[in-house]
Amino acid sequence: MENQDDNKFLGEEKISKLLLKFSIPCILSLLISSLYNIVDQIFIGNSKLNYLGNAATGVVYPITIIAVAFAWCFGDGAAAYLSLCQGRGDTKNAHKSIGNSILVTLIISIIFLILGFIFKDQLLYLFGASDKSINLARDYYVIILAAIPIYMLGNSMNAVIRADGSPKFSMASTSIGAIINIILDPIFIFTFDWGIKGAAYATVIGQIGTLIISIIYYISKTKTFKLCKDSFKINFHIFKNVIKLGISTFITQMSIVIISLVCNIMLAKYGALSKYGADIPIAVIGITMKVFSIVINIIVGLILGAQPILGYNFGAKNIKRVKETFKKVVIIASLIGIISTIIFEICPQVIIRIFGSNENLYMEFSVLTFRLFLMLVTFTCLIKLCSIFFQAVGEPLKAAIVSLARDIVFFVPLVIILPKYMEIKGVLIAAPIADMLGIIVTIILVKNFFKNLDEKREDNTEKEYLQNSKKGVIITIARTHGSQGKAIGELVAKKLNIPYYYKEMTLLAAQESGLDKEFVSDINKNQNILHDLYLTSSPVKYAIKAQDKVIKMIANKGSCVIVGRAADYVLRNYENVIKIFIYAPLPYRIKNIMEMYKDSKNEARKNIEKSDKNRASYYELISGQTWGKTENYDLCIDSSIGKEKTAQIIYEYIKNITK
Repeated sequence: MENQDDNKFLGEEKISKLLLKFSIPCILSLLISSLYNIVDQIFIGNSKLNYLGNAATGVVYPITIIAVAFAWCFGDGAAAYLSLCQGRGDTKNAHKSIGNSILVTLIISIIFLILGFIFKDQLLYLFGASDKSINLARDYYVIILAAIPIYMLGNSMNAVIRADGSPKFSMASTSIGAIINIILDPIFIFTFDWGIKGAAYATVIGQIGTLIISIIYYISKTKTFKLCKDSFKINFHIFKNVIKLGISTFITQMSIVIISLVCNIMLAKYGALSKYGADIPIAVIGITMKVFSIVINIIVGLILGAQPILGYNFGAKNIKRVKETFKKVVIIASLIGIISTIIFEICPQVIIRIFGSNENLYMEFSVLTFRLFLMLVTFTCLIKLCSIFFQAVGEPLKAAIVSLARDIVFFVPLVIILPKYMEIKGVLIAAPIADMLGIIVTIILVKNFFKNLDEKREDNTEKEYLQNSKKGVIITIARTHGSQGKAIGELVAKKLNIPYYYKEMTLLAAQESGLDKEFVSDINKNQNILHDLYLTSSPVKYAIKAQDKVIKMIANKGSCVIVGRAADYVLRNYENVIKIFIYAPLPYRIKNIMEMYKDSKNEARKNIEKSDKNRASYYELISGQTWGKTENYDLCIDSSIGKEKTAQIIYEYIKNITK
C-alpha cells in the first residue's frame, strides 16, 4: 500500500540515520538565523562604539521581536492554511490565505512603523536605554524601524515558501540576507565610518535581499498556488483560521519579549546602582542571549528533526521506538549542554573577546554573566527539547506548561524579586534557579507521560476486509451525536443488501498507514487536529491521507453505506454518491445518550456538545465547508420519528431516485 510504503521507514529505519537525515538541515537553517542576529554585535563591539553600541542594539532587539511575532503569526498561519488546502485539494482558497496574510502583514507593519516613531523615546527607555546609549539607540532604531515592513514581509513570506515544498529556497533566501549583512557590516562600520548607522544599513540591505528573493519565488516559482487580484481581498473567514493556526507562534515570540523587557528593566535599574552602570549589563545580556541562542537553536533543530520519527511511531503505538528516539535526543542535547557549560564556565573570556571591548568592568561583568546566567544551560536545553517533544506526540498542554513554567512562571518573578536582596547578581542568578525549577516540572511531566503509555500496540491485522458489492449508489451518512445515525445506516445497508462501513474504515486506514487503530479512530475527536494536520511530521496527516484512500477504495468496490469521516466530501467527484445528514432535537438525543452510555442528563448534554463541535471542526478542516449545512447534502432527515421509520424513508428515497 502506498502510504504504508512511503512512511514505514519512519518506523523501521535506524533512528540515528533518520536523525541525521532530518535534524541536520533544521540545525543549519536555525544557525543561519542565529548568525543573522549576532554579526552586528560582533562588528559593533569591535568598533569605536564599543559596548555602548552593543547596549544600543540590545535595547532595540526586543522591539524587532514584537514585529517578527506578528510576521510569523500571519506567515505560519498562512503556511498552515496552505497545507490544509493542499490536503483537501482546495485551490480556490489557498491563494487567498496567502494574499490576506501579505496584506495584513503590510498593514500591521505600517501601523507598527507609525506608532514606533511616535513613541520612539518611550519605547527605547522602556527597553533599557540610558542617557549614555540613547543617541546610539535612536540612530540604530530609526533605520531599523523605517525598514520594518520589509523585515516583516520577508519573514512572513518565507514561512509560506517552506510550506509550498521549497525549504531549501527558504533557507537560501535567509542565507543571502545574512551573507549580505556580514559583507556590508565591516564596510559600512569601518571603511565608511558610519558606526552604528552602518550596522543598521547593512541589516536593512540584507533584509531587502531576503525580501527580493522571496518575491521572485512568489512571482515565478510557486508550486501549489498563484497570487492574483482576488488573493488580496480580505476574507474574514479564511483569515480567522490563519490567525488560529499562527497564534501559538505569536505567543511564543511574545513570551521572549516579556522576558527581554523584564530582564532589561531590572538590569538597567540595578546596574545603575552598581559599579557597572546601566549600559554594561544591557550590552552584556544582549550578547549572552545571542550566544545562548546558538546553543538552543542546535537543540531545537535536533528535536524538530526528530518530530517525524516521534510523531509517526507514537501514532503507530510503537512506544519502544518513541522511547529510543527520545533517549537518543536527550543524550545528544545533554552532551551539547554540558560542553557549552564547560566553555561558558572555564573560558568565557574567549567568547566575550569576539564581541570586542577589553575594559575591566565590562570584562568582569561579562565573565560573571556567562558563569551565573548560563550556569544550568543544560537544563534549559532539556526543557526546550521536552516542550517540542510533547508537541510531536500530541500533548500541546504539556508542551505549553513546560515552556511557560521556566520562562514566565519562574524566571520573570525571580528576576523581579531576587535583585531586591542580591542587587544586580539577583538578575543573573534568577536564570539557573528558574532552570532548576523548570527541569523539576519537566521531569515530572515526562515521567508521568511515559508511565501512562500502553506498551502494547493494538493488532491491526484483524480479519476485516473490503467487501465486494454490486454496481450502484454509495450512501454517505453524516450525523449529529445521539441521532442514531450509525444504527440507521446499518439498517439502510441491510434493506438495500449492500455492505456497511463504519469501524471497518478505521481498521483499513490503520493497515494502510501503519498507525494504530485507536489513534486513527480518534482523529475526528481531537480539537488539536487543526494545529497538527498541516505539519508534515504529524501522524494525523498520514492517518487522514490513508483514510481518504480507503474511502475511495471502498467506493470503487461498488454500492455501500459509509458512516462519518467526511466521506461525502472525499467522494465529491464520484457521480453516484447520495449524501445524507441525520439530525434530531436535543432532548431526543440526550435521552438516547443516557440510555446508550448510562450518562446523567448533564453528562449527556456535555458529551453531545463536545462531539458535535469536534465533528464540525473535523469536517471544516477536511472540506473547508460547514458541517450540517443543508445545501451540502441531498437529504437531511430528523430521526426523532424512530430509527426504523428513518431508515425506511431513506430506503424509499434511494429507491425512487435510482429507478
